[in-house]
Amino acid sequence: MTRKPLLIASWLDQSHVDRIAAAEPERVDVMYAPDLLPRPRYEADHYAPGPSLTDAERARWRSMVARAEISFDFDWERPAEMLAAAPNLRWVQSPSSGIGPMLERIGVMGSKLTVTNAAGIHAQPLAEFVLMAALYFAKEMPRLEAWKRNREWVRFCGYELAGSRMLLIGLGGAGARVAKLSDAIGVEVIGHRRSHAPPPPGVCRTVSAEEIDAELPNIDYLVLIAPDTAETKNMFDRRRLALLPSRAVVINIGRGSLLEEPALIDMLSAGRLRGAALDVFAKEPLPADSPFWSMPNVIVSPHSASTVVQENDRIVDLFIDNLRRFLDGRPMVNLFDHSRRY
Repeated sequence: MTRKPLLIASWLDQSHVDRIAAAEPERVDVMYAPDLLPRPRYEADHYAPGPSLTDAERARWRSMVARAEISFDFDWERPAEMLAAAPNLRWVQSPSSGIGPMLERIGVMGSKLTVTNAAGIHAQPLAEFVLMAALYFAKEMPRLEAWKRNREWVRFCGYELAGSRMLLIGLGGAGARVAKLSDAIGVEVIGHRRSHAPPPPGVCRTVSAEEIDAELPNIDYLVLIAPDTAETKNMFDRRRLALLPSRAVVINIGRGSLLEEPALIDMLSAGRLRGAALDVFAKEPLPADSPFWSMPNVIVSPHSASTVVQENDRIVDLFIDNLRRFLDGRPMVNLFDHSRRY
């Protein structure tokens, strides 16, 4: 049996590489050259700047890309040329979830290439970030931090999460986990998704796109986990944000394009919203002159809410499962839908 060339195009610990190689040793030939890959800046970093390759090193890397039929991640060096440079390539497993814009940028969108994403891998850390943000504002942390800096001792009255109401935009793997954890501590979770599938556990009811406006005046926490699509671009513009009550907190762990940022800044500055916790932004890295940096009622997270030390373990588990499915001709998990862009 001829073994299929499998390229690992993103840094993994050798133990992860060994697990992949041992999963199907008679059916795949694993190619891994860590000296030719971007060195991670932190655990599970798949977006580090690439090294400067010599001509000989680049020739080695290009030959590996050209051989690959299966790839763990996209070609870091020339992603826009991967389809042409890897004529035998049939499947790429991405270590990220929201990959639609990236596929469009590198010219893969709409191609025949099978792509699977990491949807669901980041559900737990994202859900924990949402709860952290909700608790941060419920327990008046901006006020406490200011008083601590000024050495002020002032008694005050805070809030409970129990009994509050959350509108959750996006009920995929991460959204489902947010709903389950939020419900467990007494938050009423209302969900919105494009499909008509039954709501996941923890969601008391779902609303259609046309019904969102009617819900906003009664929401304490607006949580955005939707992908970047034509339908979601500026989904929460100035008009919609103005429907939220002044006690509301906006939490965005989806994509920066979901929010009209200038409108959000204006409303936060005017006290028309209690706060925001943002892991994603319209422009990343967030520019140094962005007002978000200096706003005491805003949590700025550098698109890292999903990244935890367990990430690569989970992604490799997913990859091995998909590898066996691919080799056996069975349906794959997290198959990217080119028509829907996610």
